[in-house]
Amino acid sequence: MSGPVNPEPYPVPQMDSVSEGNVHLNPAMSSTSAKSGGGGERGAEMLEFALLFAALMTLMLGIVVFVRAYNIYQTMTRGAREGARMAVLPSAWNGGSGGSYIDSVSACTSPPTTTNSPDTTIFNDYIKPVLESANLSPSGVQNYQECEGWMDPAGTADNQCGVTVSFQYPYHMSIPFLGASLGTINIGTHVQMRREDQPMAVGGASALCAGQSEP
Repeated sequence: MSGPVNPEPYPVPQMDSVSEGNVHLNPAMSSTSAKSGGGGERGAEMLEFALLFAALMTLMLGIVVFVRAYNIYQTMTRGAREGARMAVLPSAWNGGSGGSYIDSVSACTSPPTTTNSPDTTIFNDYIKPVLESANLSPSGVQNYQECEGWMDPAGTADNQCGVTVSFQYPYHMSIPFLGASLGTINIGTHVQMRREDQPMAVGGASALCAGQSEP
């Protein structure tokens, strides 16, 4: 007599989800959520990089614009100093006769007398080459003034007769590589230098500077 036949075991049901209390977690859905979460982090990082890159480029372009403006100012000031330096020297020091100067400089006035088309020896021979060395067009010079007068109109004891050279130059601000205009500003420079041979009071008369008595 054969022994008892063991009943065939019941198949273990396959569960697609795991129950934890009232929350059912699906392993497949959990894996998908993890993957989608990683993509969201990468998207956030790309957005942060784009914002940081835009801010950094704006800062760099601003530095380029400022540096160019400062370079123009330095060039203008150097040119004005060169011109003023030669304007205060008696022409005898430059191969001419004593008692005269390279340019017949007019007296300084208030408001100043200026021109947008300077054509003096000082400008053409000394200021213009300096501007051209920095790729600045001499024709862009505005409100040019070259005059002689007392350097301290208030009339202090050490008042000096000197030459003033001043002018402005328009700087067209633009974004490099894009050509977008940011506007135009006028950069100005103002240089004064004392005459090498100061006027003297003779015979009780006041010293004269460009025909004007010392204040």
